[in-house]
Order: sequence, then structure tokens, then C-alpha cells
Amino acid sequence: MSIFDQAGDWFAEPNRWSWTDHAGIPYRTVEHLTFSLLSLAVAAVLTIPLALWLAHYRRAPLLATSTVNIGRAIPSFGLIILFWFLASRWGLNTDFWPLLAALVALGLPPLFSNTYAGVVSTKQDTVDAARGTGYREWQIMLRIELPLALPVILAGARVAFLQLVATVGIGAVVNDGGGLGRYIVDGFAQGVAGNGEILGGAVVVIVLALLCEGAFSLLTRWATPRGVALETAARADA
Repeated sequence: MSIFDQAGDWFAEPNRWSWTDHAGIPYRTVEHLTFSLLSLAVAAVLTIPLALWLAHYRRAPLLATSTVNIGRAIPSFGLIILFWFLASRWGLNTDFWPLLAALVALGLPPLFSNTYAGVVSTKQDTVDAARGTGYREWQIMLRIELPLALPVILAGARVAFLQLVATVGIGAVVNDGGGLGRYIVDGFAQGVAGNGEILGGAVVVIVLALLCEGAFSLLTRWATPRGVALETAARADA
């Protein structure tokens, strides 16, 4: 039997499309997205306000630029193993906290650097005009700089989210979770007999990543202020 026949049989199993069975693709997809979205939300709460404040006052530019390189240097699997070891030593739930902590750490650099870059790139004339009309500093940050920087921030969020979606599956190596990555790990554990499950799991992860990419593209288009979108389009045509 070829690997494609094995994958077809795997997809055809009766519990494969269950929302409640751990073997079901819908169940594992919800688990996968829950970890990805929760870690992105936590990373955004931790980074965007700080980056917005630092960029508004033009502080710590070296920190903003270095976070990109730090993010590229962080080994995701190493982080998961490290946090799993710490959680086991501290008596925490190793099925949840190690993976969440590692994913949050991975999501911090692109969110921070893009938020900082987006705010810094805001035209100073616009900020000065708002300040001249009586806007306070917090109002300038929230009503002027944040909306204008939103396309850049969302670009960073998209990079972070896709990285998180791709990384969640690695969590299956150290715990029972891992979302759709559970299929790949379980398939490897079966040897040749698990090739169909490996292929099926890989296909499902790829499809999920493509859908998330499309969803973020639509979100970026919807959330970008119309004036900013028109200005960006005009620059592209120039």
C-alpha cells in the first residue's frame, strides 16, 4: 500500500472528523488555534503598549532593532524543552504552560519591532498638528499614531501568528497537546505504518497555515484606515 493510500485510509477513519474525540481533525484544529491565538494575544498585551510608548518618546531604538535578531536566534524547540523542564520542576501543568510560554516568547519580537517601527514612521507633521490642537500625549498615541501604524503592526502580527501556527505542533513532542502536530509525532512513533498519518497531518497543518494567512490578509485590509490604505496604494503606483 502506497503512502497516499495510507493517508486516504487515515482521513476516512470514522473518528477522524470528530469535534470531541482527540483523534479528530476538528478537535485538534481547535486546540491548535487556541494555543496560537492565546499566545498571540498575550504577546500583544505584553509588547504593543510598551513599544507604542517607547516609540512615541523615541526611546530605546537599539532595543527595537535588536529584537528582530533576537527573535531569529531563539530556537523554538529549545524553548519548549526549557519551559517543560521548569514546569515539571515547579509542579505546573506540563500540557499547557510550557508550550504557551514558549509561544509567547516567540511572538514578542515581531510584534514589538513592527509596533515600534510603525509608530516611528508616522509623519511628525501629523503629530505636531494633533499636539497643536490640544491633544494630550496619550491621545496622540491612541488616536493618531496607533491607527496610522496599524498596517505595520498587523504585518508583524501576521508574521508572529504564522510562526506560532507552525510551532504549536512541536509541542506534541513533549506533551499530549500540540494540536495537529500530534498526528505527525504519533505517525513517526509507528514507523512505516504511520507514514499515512504523517502525510495527512502535514497536509492538514499546511492547509491551516494557508487559511490563517488568508484570514490575516482580510483582517489587515478591513482594519486599515481608508486614508492610510489610499496613501499606501498611491505610493505603490508612484
